[in-house]
Amino acid sequence: MKKIATLIVLVLVSAMVGAQDLAHYKRVIKELSSAKYQGRGYAKGGANKAGKYLQQEFEKAGVDEVTLQPFKLDINTFSGKMQMWADGKKLKPGVDFSMREYSPGVKGEFPVYHVDTLNFDSERMFADLAQPEYANCMVACEFWFTYKHRKDFSRLQKAASKQEQSDARISSAEREQARPKVKVGECNNAGLIYTWEAPIKFFKAYGEKVVDKPIIWVTPEAIEGVQHVKVDVDNKFLKDYECFNVIAKVAGERHDSCYVFTAHYDHLGNLGKKIFYAGANDNASGTAAIVTLAAYYAQHRPPYDMYFIAFSGEDANLRGSNYYVEHPIVPLSQIKYLFNIDMIGDNNPVQYCEVSDEGMPGYNLFEKINAEKKYFEDLHRGDLAANSDHYPFATRHVPCIFLENEKGDAFQYYHTIFDTYQTVRFDSYEPVFRLVRDFVTSYR
Repeated sequence: MKKIATLIVLVLVSAMVGAQDLAHYKRVIKELSSAKYQGRGYAKGGANKAGKYLQQEFEKAGVDEVTLQPFKLDINTFSGKMQMWADGKKLKPGVDFSMREYSPGVKGEFPVYHVDTLNFDSERMFADLAQPEYANCMVACEFWFTYKHRKDFSRLQKAASKQEQSDARISSAEREQARPKVKVGECNNAGLIYTWEAPIKFFKAYGEKVVDKPIIWVTPEAIEGVQHVKVDVDNKFLKDYECFNVIAKVAGERHDSCYVFTAHYDHLGNLGKKIFYAGANDNASGTAAIVTLAAYYAQHRPPYDMYFIAFSGEDANLRGSNYYVEHPIVPLSQIKYLFNIDMIGDNNPVQYCEVSDEGMPGYNLFEKINAEKKYFEDLHRGDLAANSDHYPFATRHVPCIFLENEKGDAFQYYHTIFDTYQTVRFDSYEPVFRLVRDFVTSYR
């Protein structure tokens, strides 16, 4: 009887060790999305603090070595003043408004010109904007409309010429008399207001430059019918900011090939002094997954070397992964398969994937395993895109798959201040872990 009890305990312990670790997974997400890291951005050093934390987590997981791979980037940030009023009503940053990632700072009061999207005529719009009452105005329009007519709206984003700037020193009447009503390529608006349905997003984070004029995201409700806005926003452009990728290794029985598990740990950082983007789903969820995978393979020695790479700079246009593929620590040709895990903190029973051309034979195995084990109701493969860190590898012919759980309950909070530990979902973690683990066991 004692032998049977001992055997049962051993079986249970073995099952626990061989399985995913949901408690550990949740703990890492909660830590990375806490105020301590200020959205894992750059202005307050949150990304690098998170990287140091991950270095310690990989070491605790029992990996054989951890390497920090430094690189530099240029990035625009917003960690100073962040205030806006619409006809005297104070708007909430991150709720009513945010900034386009490459926007300069802005301070002042401005009239608002609302674009007539139902009867749009670009030359009429420019003629209106040449009138004195709209001098130095903010042009407000729905974002997707500006995208559709981006040739016209790109003119509104460019600063006036030196002659136009010189004209600013004379009276409005003199200026109107001295210049044509419509001057191609030169607009005297102060900036742009893009409307976006709530929850308001910091839409992208590719702030590698700063444009001439400010661009502000605002909810339609906050700007509807508004005649004047007052804005006080600071930006800070960081040149040659030092970041690093965190690379953990678990040595296998063979060293001629390897598996690679990637996730980005950086996020959007701050929106003013008090607001930050926690990024629990994007991408504390994927980062936590590769930490627990590292812990699993540290206990279950694999046949091949395993590398776990936590990238920085993903939300700054894939800068960390692009740097890595140009400076790999092992030849890219030795990668048997790469798994990029990004935003799996959700509950859609259908798992979204993207696959490189060289990864398609492996994807067939993914589908076969999932069909047999029923981890997800289905796998949905989308077109390969430059939307996460698998892409630089895919373009260099590495077999790889991108795993992202889209369009569940947490997905609506992507790139908003509401992507927090309270809104992230944990449903996809276990099936993703098991699918990846079973693939590595079966792949030849």
